[in-house]
Amino acid sequence: MHSSLRTRTVQSLLKAGALTAVAAGLAACSLTFNWREVPIGDAGLVALLPCKPDRASRALPLGTQSVNIEMAGCEAGGATFAVAHAHAADAAQAAAWLGAWQAATRTQLVGATFTEAAATLPRAALTPAAVRLDARRGGAEERPAAQILWFAQLRAGGVSVYQATVLGAPDRAEATSVFFDGLRLP
Repeated sequence: MHSSLRTRTVQSLLKAGALTAVAAGLAACSLTFNWREVPIGDAGLVALLPCKPDRASRALPLGTQSVNIEMAGCEAGGATFAVAHAHAADAAQAAAWLGAWQAATRTQLVGATFTEAAATLPRAALTPAAVRLDARRGGAEERPAAQILWFAQLRAGGVSVYQATVLGAPDRAEATSVFFDGLRLP
């Protein structure tokens, strides 16, 4: 009897230890980034956002025109993730709008240092070319202020132009990569 009591006690402790380990593992899992596929506009872009997005539209001055921009975005893990888009008549208009959009964004990020580079996105238009902008703030201890990707997609009846943005520095560094890698054009 004494032996069976010891066996049951050991089994109970093992079960309790297993339950504690499972509970600790679940606590370590964060629902901060609850990734989901979100269709953007009617051109077929699908974005991977870390939370349920809010949607809005507004007129944005791009160069000499006021352009209706539709946006989907949300805040998760200390950063804002958003995708905005508009429809241009042709590649020349799309290039002008993206240039104005980039200039307006730089103006809003006063005091930041910028690194700009050509970017690639499968099935994005070659003209206007995709551009990636990384903005940092903070002097010697620079931290991300924004990471932005502008790109376009040729489509029947015009060109869709997009701005994908991570504003701020997410709690998890890989969240920015997941967001940008999750952009899919049809």
